[in-house]
Amino acid sequence: MSQPQQPQTAITPRRDQDFPEWYQQVVKAADMAENSDVRGCMVIKPWGYGVWENMQRALDGMFKATGHKNAYFPLFIPLSYLEKEASHVEGFAKECAVVTHHRLEVGADGKMRPAPASQLTEPLVVRPTSETIIGASYAKWVQSYRDLPILINQWANVVRWEMRPRLFLRTAEFLWQEGHTAHESSEQALEETDLILGIYEKFARDWLALPVFTGEKSESERFPGAVKTLCIEAMVQDRKAIQAGTSHFLGQNFAHASGIKFQSREGKEEFAWTTSWGVSTRLIGTLIMAHADDDGLVLPPRIAPAQIVILPVTPKPETRDAVLAAADQLAAELRAQTAFGEKITVEVDKRDIGGGTKTWEWIKKGVPIRVELGPRDLEKGSVAVARRDRGPKEKAFVPNAEFVGQAAAILEEMQAGLLAKATAYRDANTVKIDTKEEFYAFFTAKNPNKPEIHGGFALAHWNGSREVEEKIKDDLKVTIRCIPANAPEEDGKCILTGEPSKRRVVWAKSY
Repeated sequence: MSQPQQPQTAITPRRDQDFPEWYQQVVKAADMAENSDVRGCMVIKPWGYGVWENMQRALDGMFKATGHKNAYFPLFIPLSYLEKEASHVEGFAKECAVVTHHRLEVGADGKMRPAPASQLTEPLVVRPTSETIIGASYAKWVQSYRDLPILINQWANVVRWEMRPRLFLRTAEFLWQEGHTAHESSEQALEETDLILGIYEKFARDWLALPVFTGEKSESERFPGAVKTLCIEAMVQDRKAIQAGTSHFLGQNFAHASGIKFQSREGKEEFAWTTSWGVSTRLIGTLIMAHADDDGLVLPPRIAPAQIVILPVTPKPETRDAVLAAADQLAAELRAQTAFGEKITVEVDKRDIGGGTKTWEWIKKGVPIRVELGPRDLEKGSVAVARRDRGPKEKAFVPNAEFVGQAAAILEEMQAGLLAKATAYRDANTVKIDTKEEFYAFFTAKNPNKPEIHGGFALAHWNGSREVEEKIKDDLKVTIRCIPANAPEEDGKCILTGEPSKRRVVWAKSY
């Protein structure tokens, strides 16, 4: 008996055939980014950068609404600064890019090389993160409790040398924001850590349509040098986890290392309590893996660079001007409408290329709504409307004025639908597991020789030991993603040792 034919898709391979390659092809087809000539680095193209700009704008507003301000600190960090915090430098040592010379010269072979005489007295590390260099500034700025709190964020690039890069998910250079704050008391610093985690959770849910688990990292997964690391963890469509954002309570560790001291209200010298927190362009990779389908990218409307694209259909020269004028008029009417509290963003694609090619380009880019407008539509006073959350050939013919009035509601409905779909997927693949046999079976592919989507999030008991974490990580490449926030106490037995446990933690394979 012949096998039923699979429907033809714009992206090959499909998700269920080879998820990692599918992801790369979605990024390429959506024209989001490409590998650069510098190994491990990427070029973020306008459509991909447009998504990042919208993320920046939304998060920046949320940070500023809670009293934070932006600043900028040096790209280069003296090696001695990193050495001041031992666990911190150890955590990043294998990922650091180091500058050792400040000048080039032409060698005897005619090729450029670092000039031996230009060797730096002290090597400079290209920032992998900025706690130490920012701490040096804070030490100068803080003299009294009156100088606190300091609430600063910076938008920057960082470098962490990656051996196995993947566009957006892991690249040697990436873009991010990193917040760094200093406080008078541990209570205030902990409040800050929780506040930022709440911002990240809200942003993921309301802008990116991503449901996330929030909670604390285990000691072995904690940020190097932190006392406590909080995180948001998202599930993508191969059922793996992505750490989508982190907020760190640093205690007084970095204040001691950097000398951030102040005179307290009682006249005593005390060290500040600090935090750091950040999200990066990894969020774009998370977004793609969570929402894209076998025809390409699917963008939540709230984060799309263009929410609506108008595709003028101009088969005859004599009607071209009238169609383009009508498209511009429709765009102006739509741009006057408001969705999610902001003006709707619209693009009119006037390129002189085939209609089918143009349509599929926008499907693969994930634009939420496509509108076709041709001579016949002008006569009828209607437009053909297609939604990215429905089949590629599905269209509705709607009177112009009616569509303009409905556009915002459609976008908001699509945003809510994507969140509901992602939440249902996550919940369907999150299971409570109580035996070692079931746990190991859950995370083991049935056919290890073929790429296969399996596993998910396992809620299982843990005795709190690093040895159990390392054993499961070695056996299955599974880690504790977080100890869920506000999880109720529940007596149980550790999945590996059978020892008593008071709560379940989230286990998963991850990127």
